[in-house]
Amino acid sequence: MPRLQAPAPSAEQLQVMFSAAARAPDHGQLMPYRFIVFNQHQLPVLAQFFGQAAQQQQLNPLEVERAQQLPLRAPLVIVALAHYQQHDKVPQWEQLASAACATSLLQQAAFAQGLGAIWRTGWLTESTLLKQQLKLHDNEAIIGFMYVGTPAVDTPTKPDKDWSGKVQFWGS
Repeated sequence: MPRLQAPAPSAEQLQVMFSAAARAPDHGQLMPYRFIVFNQHQLPVLAQFFGQAAQQQQLNPLEVERAQQLPLRAPLVIVALAHYQQHDKVPQWEQLASAACATSLLQQAAFAQGLGAIWRTGWLTESTLLKQQLKLHDNEAIIGFMYVGTPAVDTPTKPDKDWSGKVQFWGS
């Protein structure tokens, strides 16, 4: 959903979204994820963080301005984090998979309620400055930014993909 507008999800809609995220596959019941929500009034702070991260990357002024505009494309932005925990039976890669599933379920729950949502990544997920500004712990990583709001246009339908080369039936 590339174009989003107000209104943002209601408190009840967010509750459904986070309840869905909590149903992600989770070996060890670690819930190895965390979400930081920026509502419409807090988005200028996130915009400032993005701009400062772009300046630290020594991007040109146009790219810095573009980075500052990114959070303003939706009335709500959720920063999705993997929150790794030491566990003998649940390796870090499995915890990352759980966090990604939780984020995907968050998005699907938004769609199920008639909201629009788009999960974005990019260089900002790796920004050390942004991680500091968001007060992340050493055991956390940004896995994406979920932009959520009301669809401004009809939801585009993606074409079907040929999955036949991705599936093998054993013994065939």
